[in-house]
Amino acid sequence: MTTNSTTDKFYSLGRLLKSKKKQRKAAAPESAASEDPFRNDEKLDVELVSSTHLNPIEAAEPVRRRHEAPPLVRELTPEERACLEKALVKKIDLRLLPMLIIMYLMNYLDRNNIAAARLAGLEEELGLTGTEYLTCVSILFVGYILMQVPSNLFMNKIGKPSLYLPTCMVVWGVISAATAAAENFGGLVAIRFFLGFVEAAYFPGCLFLLSLWYTRKELGLRTAILYSGSLMSGAFSGLITAGITSGMDGKGGLRAWRWLFIIEGVVTIVIAFAAYFVLPDFPRTTTWLTEDERQLAIWRLDEDIGEDDWTGTQNQTFWRGLKLAFQDVKMWNLMILLFCFVASGTVTNLFPTIVGTLGYNDINSLLLTVPPYVLGVITTFLNSWHADRTGERYFHITLPLYFAVIAFIVAAATISPGPRYLAMMLMIPGVYTGYVVALAWISNTLPRPPAKRAAALAAINAVSNASSIYASYMYPKSAGPRYVVAMSVNCVTAFVAIVAATVLRFTLVSLNKKLDRGEVVEGAVAVGETMPREAVKKGFRFVL
Repeated sequence: MTTNSTTDKFYSLGRLLKSKKKQRKAAAPESAASEDPFRNDEKLDVELVSSTHLNPIEAAEPVRRRHEAPPLVRELTPEERACLEKALVKKIDLRLLPMLIIMYLMNYLDRNNIAAARLAGLEEELGLTGTEYLTCVSILFVGYILMQVPSNLFMNKIGKPSLYLPTCMVVWGVISAATAAAENFGGLVAIRFFLGFVEAAYFPGCLFLLSLWYTRKELGLRTAILYSGSLMSGAFSGLITAGITSGMDGKGGLRAWRWLFIIEGVVTIVIAFAAYFVLPDFPRTTTWLTEDERQLAIWRLDEDIGEDDWTGTQNQTFWRGLKLAFQDVKMWNLMILLFCFVASGTVTNLFPTIVGTLGYNDINSLLLTVPPYVLGVITTFLNSWHADRTGERYFHITLPLYFAVIAFIVAAATISPGPRYLAMMLMIPGVYTGYVVALAWISNTLPRPPAKRAAALAAINAVSNASSIYASYMYPKSAGPRYVVAMSVNCVTAFVAIVAATVLRFTLVSLNKKLDRGEVVEGAVAVGETMPREAVKKGFRFVL
């Protein structure tokens, strides 16, 4: 019954589109039928603007005059528009999200499987002593940080994420599998550095790609769906490692940890080749949408922020995006917020080791890492869904952090297994439930231009992951089972994240009041001539 109703629904929508198209052809001259609706109907009058309201970088940029919706959108009734847009979003979801989730699952697995490999014999076989293992964990984030900003700006410039992201995935899959060949500390450090260097392209690239397909109210849930890949990888990592350790240790003369890297690396490469045929580019340049769907996909984003995101490589300059991002004080506020989130979440980098302090054997300890991640997936979905439904961000970000603060205090205060495992159950949901909403808040707060948003997403993600460089050294085995220093630092950074979110909310409230008065706000889309008429009616406001 469900399948038939869905089929009928899409069939009806197809007939509606064909009907509208016939009406346009009958009403328009034949010579105009082949013209680009966005060039013909919008007639973007480009002029150089010199204004006291614009900074020197933006003052020399082309500004688009108010323009009309494309023919398809103008001819739809509100009910038809809502029905058609709902079907379009579902089509985008089905094309974009499943592959991105699977790719991110492998990205996170390949990055963090060294934590599970520690319980599978890596440290003993390579003869790692002192802080050598912790150095191998943290060195990945040096390469990870260095590459994020240039990678995102390069992807935005070429406009081909469908080629760029899978290619990066093939390379990191090869490097990850090569970890199995490491024979000493030096070899493992070198492999981990280059793994981070290549993996850096993926997550900020995905966040930027999502922001080019979804409106601000849709972005929170989709970001959560994407990030669920990392949370699920935490659960799968324990299960996979437990299975390999119990069933493959010694097979072919290889220890279980070597098989772990080989198997996961090969799977990564296979998925990457499939991604070449699935991932889309930007709405304006993609080929799997019909012309009418393409018009609606571009226009609904145009309505949302008052500007088409991607119109050509000539408008996507590296330095302009960097300068605009670094000049916006909101980006620095978001950077502090996300840095503190990730700093609190570094507990996941060595989560199997922390769970191992409960006193169970290696297999049971790996299995006990699964429930906290499963709970994290559930709370993240529910929180992000409600954040998008209500259009609210601040409380959906800060309330989960209070549970994280309580969890870190309990973990540092007791050695009793029951309360400590309860704290571990709350740590991951407490941090990541609000974290994915904060990620969406970046694109909500810095909506335009796309080069600026790409630079901001990458810079914030790079700086926030800097905490992972030092965090590993707070978890030596000698500090267990309470890890007082680490848990105290995590508690403080979670509280600072609450403060940073509060400051940002007050800032955005103030900026929205300026927009209510008709004042020009840098980084927002000004009302009037630079916006489509529908966007003027709705009025751009920062999401709180």
